[in-house]
Amino acid sequence: MPNECRLPSLPIPLTILLLAGAALAAGNAPRGAEEPRSQPEYRIRTQINLKVPMRDGVNLAADVFRPDAPGKFPTLLLRSYHGTQGYMKMALYFARRGYAVVMVDVRGRYDSDGEFEFYVYEPEDGYDTQQWVGKQIWCNGKIGLFGHSYNGFTQLMPAPLQSPHVLCMIPSSCQQTNFGHIYNDGVLQLNVVVTAGLFGSGRVLQPTIAGVYSGDPFLDYDEIYRRLPLITALDDIVDLPNVKKWIEHSTYDEYWKAHGIKDKYDLIQAPAYFVNGWYGNLLLEGWRNLNGFRLQGGSAAAREGTKIIVGPWTHAVNRVDPDWPVDFGENATYDSLDFHVRWYDFWLKGIDNGIGEEPPIKIFVMGANRWRFENEWPLERTRFTPFYLHSGGKANSLQGDGSLTTEEPGPNVPSDGYVYDPENPVPTLGGRISTNPELQGPRDRGALQERRDILVYNSEPLEEDLEVTGPVELKLYAASSAVDTDFTAALTDVYPDGRAILICEGIRRASFRASLEHPTPIEPGKVYEYSINLWETSNVFKAGHRIRLEVSSSDFPRYARNLNTGNRSGMSAEILKARQTIHHSKRYPSRLVLPVIP
Repeated sequence: MPNECRLPSLPIPLTILLLAGAALAAGNAPRGAEEPRSQPEYRIRTQINLKVPMRDGVNLAADVFRPDAPGKFPTLLLRSYHGTQGYMKMALYFARRGYAVVMVDVRGRYDSDGEFEFYVYEPEDGYDTQQWVGKQIWCNGKIGLFGHSYNGFTQLMPAPLQSPHVLCMIPSSCQQTNFGHIYNDGVLQLNVVVTAGLFGSGRVLQPTIAGVYSGDPFLDYDEIYRRLPLITALDDIVDLPNVKKWIEHSTYDEYWKAHGIKDKYDLIQAPAYFVNGWYGNLLLEGWRNLNGFRLQGGSAAAREGTKIIVGPWTHAVNRVDPDWPVDFGENATYDSLDFHVRWYDFWLKGIDNGIGEEPPIKIFVMGANRWRFENEWPLERTRFTPFYLHSGGKANSLQGDGSLTTEEPGPNVPSDGYVYDPENPVPTLGGRISTNPELQGPRDRGALQERRDILVYNSEPLEEDLEVTGPVELKLYAASSAVDTDFTAALTDVYPDGRAILICEGIRRASFRASLEHPTPIEPGKVYEYSINLWETSNVFKAGHRIRLEVSSSDFPRYARNLNTGNRSGMSAEILKARQTIHHSKRYPSRLVLPVIP
């Protein structure tokens, strides 16, 4: 496996290794419900709209909920872009258990002063807020952080500045760099750009944007997503300089390097407990963060204490949709409030509750529908197994002759081909799109696989269960009539009743095949080897099921369409069709590499 797809094994302290066996055998934590916990013994004192001064004179707005009792308390801090109302239950839960809770609107949002600009002010504003909190008369100088999505990233951005007060954090569904959020392997995540850009356009929540999350939009998003060129697509709605910057900076340049922690892990002192979902659009970034903290962290606590939990969830985490065509069982979610308190009790109150002894990785194995602890990623016992693409040259759609086996291809076999038309892209259905609840998660792609511009490769029904846990990759040999184009891959679990449940998916922009900083065009008709990262997953393909791979060139509107012209991304409305050719011969052994667990 290439370095970009396979994370090195993580170093684990001997004490954790010795305890891991018991945890794995139990399939749960080494300790049980009898663990000591902070109890709800306090009444709450509330202070609203306090002013938190920043170094440049701007004041941020903070609400404080703390025990109504004398003394100093460890403090939990949220810095929020989304507002604080949605976190009220958490704040009251924590305050009753002996924590002061401070919830702050980030600069330019809600009651805070200043002008909001995505990412730019979060390091210094975050550090200044932490220093202010740590010096309050009701704070004992120890701070833990919490928050989801952008509010997870507000925890990470100040971390390299090393506030002495911050001892731990729980970043949920957040990124390593914002290039990894806005772009994936060089491809613009269109739904993220449009919805986040519009949501961030005002000081308070825009009702037009809320609709895309609730499924009842006030704007015609289908029409908006199709507008070209992208750089002006939202001009008649609102002026969005942030969105224009994202589109203008279409490579991993200095703009993006300034807004992330990718090269700063060695400065980070506090451990994190990352929370992600297998169907979350920041899953890959979550694993990168875990790897960065544990391998490069600037303290023993950051390296040895950092953990991750990943469930069968979308970007929202800890939720399953009853409308999904697959059942993950009764234990697919967990008690998030208790989870937070255990972490804070250990790091901020010194309560020996066992969480420090747990292995660093906790995953939900889909298909088997059980939780399991692990010690490294990828798992040491992984067998990276190639499943080769085969056909008689007619793998188009479910009616095609594409197959997937562990046998290597012969020397003289026909290739497969299809026409990618950006005017008629393959629609997003299932997977890691962060908006549109009706599209997220483990959806049935059977009807979609009837399209002629999707190549379909099936395994035979499995004779026994097959567990796939770890990073999934497609090594694809392909040619195009275009000077730039995209190739996509989707892995589905095909049930005996015909359901084709999406497990994971990926995309590769041809011009970014070798570098995210310096894209280069391709020569029409020339065969190139592409690595398509389908990200990480954990799923048991049950006996009688089939493994199915899709290969195509679009996933819209999760990703912006490649217009096949080679023109600068986002700046043109010109569209060309592309003839794509997929090779799978002995010379060009296209193969799906699965992390099989014995």
